[in-house]
Amino acid sequence: MLIANLSRQTLTLLRNGTPLRTWPVSTAKNGPGEKMGSGCTPRGRHVIRAKIGTGCPLGAIFVGRRATGEIYSPELAQQFPERDWMLTRILWLCGCEPGKNRWGEVDTMRRYVYIHGCPDTEPMGVPASYGCIRMRNTDVAELFDLVEPGTPVLIEQ
Repeated sequence: MLIANLSRQTLTLLRNGTPLRTWPVSTAKNGPGEKMGSGCTPRGRHVIRAKIGTGCPLGAIFVGRRATGEIYSPELAQQFPERDWMLTRILWLCGCEPGKNRWGEVDTMRRYVYIHGCPDTEPMGVPASYGCIRMRNTDVAELFDLVEPGTPVLIEQ
């Protein structure tokens, strides 16, 4: 099980209730919220619906959940300064609570909310994303190897 704590900006992996590893993360700069188009991080019970990026190198760039074959660089960052970079791995989240984070205007999966890598220049421990849970590239690669689709994810205040 994973627990994302929005106030502490951490993601903790638990096995049999025992914390195994905690990583710093960055969640939404708009705070918590479930509504489509809000740019907020959805709360509640979720599961990892899909793992994307197996075998890709650190810094691999994803667009529309597909690896482009490019590796993130400062030159690309200068070329596309407003881009929300999805790097290294993607864990696609699906809400489990109808009316709260599943179906209709609050559907986490249809909002394309992920746990994903980002440029290492992005701050961790402070809300700065557009709704996703951002991690350092080495951290998300480590996490990716420790979880499977169906792994529960609790996003709490």
